[in-house]
Amino acid sequence: MFPIFLNTVELFGIMINPNKLSPRFCVAPMLDWTDQHCRYFHRLLSKNALLYTEMVTTGALIHGNTQRFLQFNQEEHPVALQLGGSNPRDLAICTRMAEETGYDEVNLNVGCPSDRVQNGRFGACLMAEPQLVGDCVAAMQANVKIPVTVKSRIGIDDRDSYEELTQFIDTVAQAGCNTFIVHARKAWLKGLSPKENREVPPLRYDVVFQLKKYFPQLEIVINGGITTLEQSTELLKHVDGVMLGREVYQNPYLLAEVDRLLFGDDAAIKSREQVIVELLPYIQKKLASEVRLNSVTRHILGLFHGEYGARLWRRYLSENACMSYSNEKVLLDALELTRK
Repeated sequence: MFPIFLNTVELFGIMINPNKLSPRFCVAPMLDWTDQHCRYFHRLLSKNALLYTEMVTTGALIHGNTQRFLQFNQEEHPVALQLGGSNPRDLAICTRMAEETGYDEVNLNVGCPSDRVQNGRFGACLMAEPQLVGDCVAAMQANVKIPVTVKSRIGIDDRDSYEELTQFIDTVAQAGCNTFIVHARKAWLKGLSPKENREVPPLRYDVVFQLKKYFPQLEIVINGGITTLEQSTELLKHVDGVMLGREVYQNPYLLAEVDRLLFGDDAAIKSREQVIVELLPYIQKKLASEVRLNSVTRHILGLFHGEYGARLWRRYLSENACMSYSNEKVLLDALELTRK
């Protein structure tokens, strides 16, 4: 799934082994944000970033509109489906659905601290039940060939000792999980909102680094508070991959450098205007299937972040893409506002 460097190179002080798979660079699953339109747009910026869906619950897949929840564009590969649930049988069914649909990976959410998620007995609260998580992973992996990965925190509430974390990782690894995406903060299940849980508990990158040393055979991906590619490459001296979330969404052009810096791809970096031009056929196709223009353009508001005309770009799209009659001309008109 991930390309291999042909020659040993040094990037920001990292010596890349030509016999080793390239590091993972992931765009985090984000509720209400990383839908299929967002992922298509992100893929235009990077060929190699691993993209994740929004979290989908097993109940929604089994009892809801299965096709809608599983739908993705073939151009999105490599793409992973993130599942929320705690019933091994249901998770196994949904993992088979994901493989049959063509997903490259299924990720189990063991990191979300929201009350709604806890009430469904999944997300971060499952860190208190490592054996159950292990049973879920074993059932998910039993009848599929695609990898099953786990996204977790470094701990929850007062259960945040390093010993408890290693016990969790060891139990789940023995059940068949080889890749762990670890948000380097613990989560407070009561008293903090999901937003506060992304900001208030201190970042402990050192704990995730220690995990990689303790489990060298596992693939450890770090998440939390990462905002630049320079920071990413520094972290990659200690772990196997990085996952960025809100920074990529709010400043998506950051992805344009990923292939060159992390994957040794010397192809020319696309301009912002080129990305828009390449997005137009997709928009025309979606408009023809009665998708509103703003369903796509809401994900590209940050494309000119920090550039001339960024505010005019955002404002014009926000005010004009929401009309039922809006078409791709709105995008071209907004683009004109970014030219000096």
